[in-house]
Amino acid sequence: MKYRTTLLTLLMLVLATCSVRAQDAADYPSRKIKMLLPYAAGGGGDVIGRLLADKMGKRLGQTIFVENRTGAAGTIGTQMVATSPADGYTIMIGGMTTHVLAPASYASLPYDPIKDFAVIGRIGTSAILMVASKDFPASDLRGLIAMAKKGDQIQYGSWGVGSTGHFCAEILSQKAGIKLEHVPFSGASKIANDLIGGHISLGTLDMATATPLVKDGKVKALGTCGDRSPSLPEVATYKDQGIDFERSLSWVMYAPAGIPDIAAKKLSAALQESIAEADMTERLLALGVTADFIPGDRQRDINVRDIEAWKVVAREAKIEIK
Repeated sequence: MKYRTTLLTLLMLVLATCSVRAQDAADYPSRKIKMLLPYAAGGGGDVIGRLLADKMGKRLGQTIFVENRTGAAGTIGTQMVATSPADGYTIMIGGMTTHVLAPASYASLPYDPIKDFAVIGRIGTSAILMVASKDFPASDLRGLIAMAKKGDQIQYGSWGVGSTGHFCAEILSQKAGIKLEHVPFSGASKIANDLIGGHISLGTLDMATATPLVKDGKVKALGTCGDRSPSLPEVATYKDQGIDFERSLSWVMYAPAGIPDIAAKKLSAALQESIAEADMTERLLALGVTADFIPGDRQRDINVRDIEAWKVVAREAKIEIK
């Protein structure tokens, strides 16, 4: 009898807990949501995240506050999201580096880019710009390649080993048969500041960071790695300039795997509606991002495909992080 009473008590506790959790999920969101960004403040990913935090927070009726956790090309902050409670109160903006290139280039990662995340949806597509200081001798990739082939020692900055910027520069090096010396920085905004200040002559930047700088004449764009950007339509792509490379690069919203369905649906709807607003579309475009919502399930399949494709690129470019 005592055993049955104990068992019944435990069962009632479990049912009560499940009932509370179900009620919490139904009331979602009932408290503030944290958007953890694995990027330095002021960079493209940070700006996109803060714009969406404001828009989505208003739609969800809750504050979405931003927390920056940088390091290891975004993988440190991404791991923190992967291990956060799966309750819908932690989300992140992931770029190509965090969920596609890191698994393609790292010998091992502290998270699984597919299994450890719920994909909320794609935000949009963008490109990576090869940019230079205003006084850099070359004005396009052909000029840069000619300089390198003459034997000029050329350094470039990216926001970390294995980052999208690193990949794009190494692809250029491999395809053009030239040597560029990589200098990793801790964030895109630091590269931008050093380019403007004349401390470095060449670098790769995400479109969100680079577009306003190019438009203001603070740096010059040599070419885009990825699609031609509607934000800077005059800048030729790698392929336009004879480099055999053409891929779309995406910004995506994620949460820890296993969040309640109702939370995932509400977040996805808020994301889709937010980026569809005319002013948000324009602000993203000004940052070099073309709004292009894709539901989570479809984006997950795209990620699986792209990881395998970029592994081939990593092997050819000899990018491996141990």
